[in-house]
Amino acid sequence: MLDYNINLEGKTVLVTGAAGFIGSNLVKRLFNDIKDIRIIGIDSITDYYDVNIKYERLSEIQALVDAEPSAVGAPDSLGKVAPLADASASAPRWTFIKGSIADKPLIDKIFSENKISVVVNLAAQAGVRYSITNPDAYIESNLIGFYNLLEACRHNDVEHLVYASSSSVYGSNKKVPYSTDDKVDNPVSLYAATKKSNELMAHAYSKLYNIPSTGLRFFTVYGPAGRPDMAYFGFTDKLRAGKTIQIFNYGNCKRDFTFVDDIVEGVVRIMQHAPEKQNGEDGLPIPPYKVYNIGNNSPENLLDFVTILQEELIAAKVLPADYDFEAHKELVPMQPGDVPVTFADTTPLEQDFGFRPATPLRDGLRAFAQWYARYYGTCSATDAIK
Repeated sequence: MLDYNINLEGKTVLVTGAAGFIGSNLVKRLFNDIKDIRIIGIDSITDYYDVNIKYERLSEIQALVDAEPSAVGAPDSLGKVAPLADASASAPRWTFIKGSIADKPLIDKIFSENKISVVVNLAAQAGVRYSITNPDAYIESNLIGFYNLLEACRHNDVEHLVYASSSSVYGSNKKVPYSTDDKVDNPVSLYAATKKSNELMAHAYSKLYNIPSTGLRFFTVYGPAGRPDMAYFGFTDKLRAGKTIQIFNYGNCKRDFTFVDDIVEGVVRIMQHAPEKQNGEDGLPIPPYKVYNIGNNSPENLLDFVTILQEELIAAKVLPADYDFEAHKELVPMQPGDVPVTFADTTPLEQDFGFRPATPLRDGLRAFAQWYARYYGTCSATDAIK
């Protein structure tokens, strides 16, 4: 197992996509676990999905920081651009900036005014199907934005760049489980192509400028306060409204559903070990570059997933006890850009960090259902779903 070579205590970390699902959970975890850490979060808060959930996540972060008055400055937590400050004892623990990583002057300003030790890039335009109709958003955020971060890391001696890739890079590979040693040269969506491009760009910068970088291929992340565009969230909204849900590939899709806490656990461990800088036999640097899968290593049939989801929604009183699930589901063909199965080989993650995601599906869906009931309310006699 690898020894940690980065101590995050007292360091400044930049988390992009900080109002996002994974980003907000990561920020909270870091504040809970790492002494004297300072975090700068940036997020463009696009309306790709309900911005109220994004602001709710930011409010939870602010509440956590506010509970430690001695460590708090006065950042504008939801403002357009929060004041930036040198990393010092008087600097706020949490600074949030509403802005885009595609804004190069803004990124350069953040780095020039702060000594950033670790960058975790979770900002991206997500979604396979959305990339078919809105490609510009993916080029701007996923390629130009990522390039801006690479350049900033290059010029500011960042200790470690950790960035989100995706299981989508495996495309229609027939071999399962997916291994990071597999060829991934045949993306089936622009989203997947941009994520593979991130890995290639990071490798080039690691080789040319000796920047330690680690890419993380996430597998179908779910959990409380997740993304409303994800299937499980959309299913819940429709079931609650009495609408019919469509289950693709006639229910035969398999997904390596990964609970968000497992993703965050993996990210926190990986942040603390940057790939080692070393030279090869030719005396030239070997790129300090790694890529890991983070998935549950246990793909679930989509139909089984939805059945468990329905059961937990009933238990959480989001759906009434007599809900007729069979009358509200429709089995339909596969959609363009989708793949029939995702299945992560997490052996390298387990060997290097002693960890692999293992939260049972029912436990994770129960946590989501209970959050959904708190956030949106439970059903009642007056609004019971027919």
